[in-house]
Amino acid sequence: MLAVQFIRENREKVLRSLTIRSFEPLNILDDILAADDLRRSLQQDLDAQRAELKSISSQIGQLMRKGEKAAAEEAKSQTAGIKSRIHELEQLSRDNAERLEELLLQVPNCAHETVPAGKCDLDNVVEREWKKDLPELPEDAKPHWELAQEYNLIDFETGAKITGAGFPLYTGMGAKLQRALINFFLDEADKAGYREFLPPHLVNEASARGTGQLPDKDGQMYHATADNLYLIPTAEVPLTNIYRDVILAEDDFPICLTGYTPCFRREAGSYGAHVRGLNRLHQFDKVEIVRLEHPDRSYQALEEMCAHVEGLLAKLELPFRTLRLCGGDLGFAAALTIDFETYSAAQDRWLEVSSVSNFEEFQANRLKLRYRPNEGKGTIQAHTLNGSALALPRILATILENNQCEEGIRIPKALQGYLGGRTMITK
Repeated sequence: MLAVQFIRENREKVLRSLTIRSFEPLNILDDILAADDLRRSLQQDLDAQRAELKSISSQIGQLMRKGEKAAAEEAKSQTAGIKSRIHELEQLSRDNAERLEELLLQVPNCAHETVPAGKCDLDNVVEREWKKDLPELPEDAKPHWELAQEYNLIDFETGAKITGAGFPLYTGMGAKLQRALINFFLDEADKAGYREFLPPHLVNEASARGTGQLPDKDGQMYHATADNLYLIPTAEVPLTNIYRDVILAEDDFPICLTGYTPCFRREAGSYGAHVRGLNRLHQFDKVEIVRLEHPDRSYQALEEMCAHVEGLLAKLELPFRTLRLCGGDLGFAAALTIDFETYSAAQDRWLEVSSVSNFEEFQANRLKLRYRPNEGKGTIQAHTLNGSALALPRILATILENNQCEEGIRIPKALQGYLGGRTMITK
C-alpha cells in the first residue's frame, strides 16, 4: 500500500494517478491525511499524559521516603485521573489506527507516468505486434472447444458434472499437453535463472493481504471459511510472501522465483463465444515468475521479464502482441503492466495469456519487505514484480486452433521432446 508520508508529500501525484485509474471517491486522500493528523495529535497527548504520570509517580516515591504520607496520597489521587485519560487515549488511538489502515488498503498503487489514460481494455495501447503474417485457416476451421471434443483432449461436460462450469477435465493427450507445457515453462524459467518452488495452494489472510488481493479481490477468491484460508488466484501470492517480514542485504538482489500451481478465481464473466471452452475458467494452471529487485533496477527487470515471455511465445510459434494497460484496466497493486496476447486464428481474436507487472514498493510496504543498503543506515523498501510465464488455458487454445490441419493437430517443436518426439495429434 502507499505510505501515509508518501501521500502527504505527493498528494497531487497520487490524485492524478487516481484520476487516471477512474478511482472514486477522490476525497479518500483527505480522509487519510485527517486520520494521520489525528494519529499525531493523539500520540502527542498520550506522550504528555505518560510523562506527567511518570513525573507524579516519581514525586510520590520522594514524598513517601520523606514521610509525607498525606501529600503522597494526594498525589496518588491525581494519577487515577491521568491513568483513565491514558486508557481513553489508547483506545482512541487503536480505533483511529484501524480506520487509517482500512482507508490505506482501499487506495490502489500510484500508476507509473507512462500509463496511458483510459477507462477499460479498449483503451489499452498496443506496443508491439507479430511481424509475420497472421495464420490463415480454411473457413471450416474449428475453435478449440470443438477440437478438444473431436480429439478427446478435454471433457468440459464431465468437468462440470464433477465440480461445475469452468473446471475442465483434461484427458489423454490433452492431459499430456498440459504436463508438457508446464515442464517446458519451468525448464525455460530455470535456464533464465529463476529458482523453482512448489508452494502451498492455500494461503492465510495475511499473505493475501500482503500482495494486495485483500481486500480488493475478496469476492473473487475462493474462501475456505472454516480455516480462514484462501485458494490462491496465482502463484504470485505464496511466492512473494516467502519474503514477508524479511530484511534483505542489498547484495541479495536480484531474487528470482518461479513456480507452477493451479489457480482459482471466482470471476463470473459473461456468456457467449468469448468465454467458451478454455477462454475463461475458474481453475487453470499457470507458471509464474516473481522478482524482488533493487528500486533502481526494477524497470530493467520488467523489460527482462517481458523478453522472457516473448521468448516462450516465439518458441511455441504463436503470433503475439503486447499492450501497455491504461489506468482504468490497471490492476490494483500494479504501477505498470504489460499484457501479452496470442492470436487465435479460429476465433479471429486476440487472447490474453500473460500480464507482467512492476508493483514498485506497493506490495513491499504491506509485506514489510526491506533491504539494508551497503552504504548508509536504516532500511529501504524493495520492489516486487511478477508475470505469467505462462498461463496455460489460452496458450493451449491457440496451439490447437492455429495448428489444425487435414492430418490432425501439429505439435510445436518446442513441446515434441516432452511428448516422446510426437509431432502430431491424431484421432
